[in-house]
Amino acid sequence: MRLLLTTDTHLTPRYPHRELPAELWDRIDAADVVVHAGDWMAPALLDAFEQRSRLLVACWGNNDGDDLRARLPETAVADVGGVRLAVTHETGAADGRERRCDARFGPDGDTPVDVLVFGHSHIPWDSTTPGGVRLLNPGSPTERRRQPACTYMTAEVRGGVLRDVARHDLPAAARRT
Repeated sequence: MRLLLTTDTHLTPRYPHRELPAELWDRIDAADVVVHAGDWMAPALLDAFEQRSRLLVACWGNNDGDDLRARLPETAVADVGGVRLAVTHETGAADGRERRCDARFGPDGDTPVDVLVFGHSHIPWDSTTPGGVRLLNPGSPTERRRQPACTYMTAEVRGGVLRDVARHDLPAAARRT
């Protein structure tokens, strides 16, 4: 099962030059599951993701208005091929993230999961909490904020296990930030 992970697309009339790179749309079309960790900013983008995704697991972000918040949860949880996955936008500062995420999403937390996908910082992240929760932030495909490139992630689920997690840097020509 192929997964595409993205977040912080920040498409809005305020940034009329910003668009999702063709490479990302191609990956969305090819994925079995698309995960978006919020900050869409445009209901039309959610519509497009819903139309092009076989399965969309998504949440709203801090920059998303009432229209998107009415359609999306703050935290979405899904079973993806035997992997329990959650997606939420905000996890707080990098310092202490694993501890905080274990408290909520670890084996003894309110919402135990295997994998947590999050956004907000635009900084790619891949770590595992002491309780065994894999934390992934795919970065942003449109706004690289202090990073050398705009990014997204892919992964596979095989045999009930998340495998082959990869960060993809978008070429400069594919992004307009």
